[in-house]
Amino acid sequence: MKAVFQSIQDFSSEELMLLDDLITFRTLKKGEFLLKENQVCNEIVFIEKGILRSFFVNHKGDEITNCFAFENEFMASFASFITEDTAEESIQALADTELQVLDRKAFERLYQSGFNWQETGRKLTELEFVNLQKRMVSFQKLSATQRYEELYQNHQKYLQLIPLQYLASYLGITPRHLSRIRKAVFQDICLVK
Repeated sequence: MKAVFQSIQDFSSEELMLLDDLITFRTLKKGEFLLKENQVCNEIVFIEKGILRSFFVNHKGDEITNCFAFENEFMASFASFITEDTAEESIQALADTELQVLDRKAFERLYQSGFNWQETGRKLTELEFVNLQKRMVSFQKLSATQRYEELYQNHQKYLQLIPLQYLASYLGITPRHLSRIRKAVFQDICLVK
């Protein structure tokens, strides 16, 4: 986690040492929940090992995946964390997962310690907003095939590590439609070679 924070902001060793007393550790088994819908998110986690999936249940009762997080990435219900309202989504481990955890009080202590931590919080919030904006625009501008091709080109680990039903949900399509798209994309790749 320290290395990621250092890549975002130029911290002194003393500023980074503040984390030593604030980070706690947690493990989740595959299938366990970090957060369930209608709970308040009071922590942001950093994934040392494993995969987390954020999803909500729509009006039909279908699970809709809205994001994944892998090793060396942060995960939370950011809207719930910021507003202290209940979360709209659940967060579940897709594999055995090891986490470093910073709770709300830890972030408050970091923010109170100085400008660099406040700036880091702002930058993390901005990155989350940009990712959300890109995802929203992709659903409005791109076809399902184009969204899959973008994953294929830029996020191979999604295709390698995520079960197909969750990947289909993330792309906004059925597993059957995903199978057709994968077959067509694979055929196009073979033709190019």
